[in-house]
Amino acid sequence: MKLNDALRRAQSLGLDLVEVAATANPPVCKIIDFGKFRYDISKHTKDKKPASAKLKEVKFRVNIDEHDYLTKIRHAEEFLDRGNKVRVQLQFRGREMAHQEFGMQLVEKVRDDLSGMSQVEMDPKTAGRNITMTLAPLPENRRKRKFTVPPKTPEETEQVGLPSA
Repeated sequence: MKLNDALRRAQSLGLDLVEVAATANPPVCKIIDFGKFRYDISKHTKDKKPASAKLKEVKFRVNIDEHDYLTKIRHAEEFLDRGNKVRVQLQFRGREMAHQEFGMQLVEKVRDDLSGMSQVEMDPKTAGRNITMTLAPLPENRRKRKFTVPPKTPEETEQVGLPSA
């Protein structure tokens, strides 16, 4: 088919004329939706790349407050939801080393709280003044978030914008 005829036919169908094989003799073209064509190519190249899971770290202390604990758990949940691995590190300071069992209890609590999102890749290990544990995300269809941030009510968002009298 001649180029002018192919262009007219593509325009009448509301599609694009895309050159598929430029090195062929004669060059090969298709009448397709160019946006969809680019999308399919990007998906094809994306499938070839290995998914690289980054390692994110969340640090805890033995005497952590409940609100701070929940904030760190939410961050860890977010990392796992994005497909990253999470290293949970608990640091002891000074006299906290005398009661390492409290640290182990906290790390086990973290493990239990994140069990809906992750599996333990490396069990908790004590090394010097730290306890370290690595968590790997579960497959996407098995993940269940527990600690999502509660959405703000309309009254709260209105109060934030108003100056106090």
